[in-house]
Amino acid sequence: MQTVQPIRDRLKIEAMKQELKKKSYRNYFLFVMGINTGLRISDILPLRVYDVRGKTHIVLKETKTRNRKRFLLPAELRGIIADYITGKHDEEYLFPSHKTDLPIKRIQAYKILSSAANNVGIKDFGTHSLRKTFGYWHYTVNKDVALLQDIFNHSSPDITLRYIGINQDIVDKSLEHFSL
Repeated sequence: MQTVQPIRDRLKIEAMKQELKKKSYRNYFLFVMGINTGLRISDILPLRVYDVRGKTHIVLKETKTRNRKRFLLPAELRGIIADYITGKHDEEYLFPSHKTDLPIKRIQAYKILSSAANNVGIKDFGTHSLRKTFGYWHYTVNKDVALLQDIFNHSSPDITLRYIGINQDIVDKSLEHFSL
């Protein structure tokens, strides 16, 4: 299994949005939803319109941990959601397959997202990069590892920093000009 990284460059995030929007608004919305909520792809894909219509929070049982969790939908994301679900019925999946009445599968989400990442020059990318990107930028803005640890339900701050790639950034920076 490959180790994936967060997207550390805001210009690359914007490039991903544009690349995905060219092909499908659904695909763009999948990316935006992932990087703005920090939810796992396995928790995003089964969402239905009624889970987000008129809501400030998503309440769900996490697939991996089976814990009930409440996630805030940031104000800007709520606007994107409102646009996206206009004309959709409450029972519809947010990320429907074009072939079935079910949501797209994880492998299809991976193909969509990794193709776009490849097209814009992002390496070490996978579906988990959405969650890691959320974590990386949340930490960069707030500098509160304990809060992020709680959001991700990690057991220690070190795990959280390693997970979002901050430890690697610190190590790389310390070694960049080190020479004996």
